[in-house]
Amino acid sequence: MTPLVFMTTFLGLTFIVALRYFAVAGLFHYLLLTRDGPRLKARQLSKARPKDSAMLQEIRWSAISCFIYALPATWVIAVWQNGGTLLYTDVADYGWAYIPISVVVTLFLHDTYFYWTHRLMHHPQIFPIMHKVHHASRPTSPWAAFSFHPTESVTGAIFLPILVFLIPLHIGALLFILTLMTVCAVLNHSGYELMPDSWLKGFVGRHLITAAHHNLHHENYAVNFALYFRFWDKVMKTDLFEEAYDFVLPGGGIKAAQKQEG
Repeated sequence: MTPLVFMTTFLGLTFIVALRYFAVAGLFHYLLLTRDGPRLKARQLSKARPKDSAMLQEIRWSAISCFIYALPATWVIAVWQNGGTLLYTDVADYGWAYIPISVVVTLFLHDTYFYWTHRLMHHPQIFPIMHKVHHASRPTSPWAAFSFHPTESVTGAIFLPILVFLIPLHIGALLFILTLMTVCAVLNHSGYELMPDSWLKGFVGRHLITAAHHNLHHENYAVNFALYFRFWDKVMKTDLFEEAYDFVLPGGGIKAAQKQEG
């Protein structure tokens, strides 16, 4: 790949990452944060509405993140063209059954990486440098999904590019994972819980992270560090959810039982 092609690919990928971010975050902003109230059946997790100035700042940080996410992806494409990764396009190479298995394995490994790097970024000496920008979003909004300091964006951007050298992934599975990452990030920072109580109290809520679970992390910096699954939080005893929420409140809201500044 020539320098010109590399730069063109980089800019094209930046546009695609930004388009995905603005499309998903913009959709849920429209559905949840319009002045007339949510257009979906959802419960607000904070009494305050995010300020327009705060959401604009989130968009600015997120725009920088889009460039950072696109750079290692461009490098992966360049290597892939020379057969240097384990990405593949022919389903017959590993069969249909392998695709969902590879997706689940990738999500678990990503969740593991995220949990431990996230906890590390809450170290008192590291937090002000890497993670304070993200926690400036209080209350959170859909636009906070990519709102990171560049150092944190780099930490998040390198995992999948490394993984494609270690685990065979169909290109379609990779695109699905990338899209799911964006959707989960937007939903979990939306400030609204879309899941009904029956789901939150059932299998989904016991094992998967939703907006209410992650919102508690933005209120209490010592708990709920994971990204997709509650597994590592439970293993490491940093999980807090059922005992910290009232699920049925006047007005349909969800409130945190305790708050702690980090």
